[in-house]
Amino acid sequence: MDLDDLLQRYFGTSNLSAASPAVQAAGIDRLRVDFGLETDRARRFALWSLLYMLGQAPELNVAFKEEGDRDAARNLMDMLAVAGEA
Repeated sequence: MDLDDLLQRYFGTSNLSAASPAVQAAGIDRLRVDFGLETDRARRFALWSLLYMLGQAPELNVAFKEEGDRDAARNLMDMLAVAGEA
């Protein structure tokens, strides 16, 4: 999944700051629904990642059944934290 494609799909733009607060809220709601319905592990991880970057991700133990997926999510969280410090 491509980040620009996800942003376009859920928010109607690849520039999230151009979306109104109402559009952002509606996009996050759609994203949460799709995350909850998604069965493909890779797609589910991509949706969770976007939710995480938006500050809307569910807790890891709720989001992922597989320990490997939770570990990958923790790695992403760590990488984003380090990138934010740079």
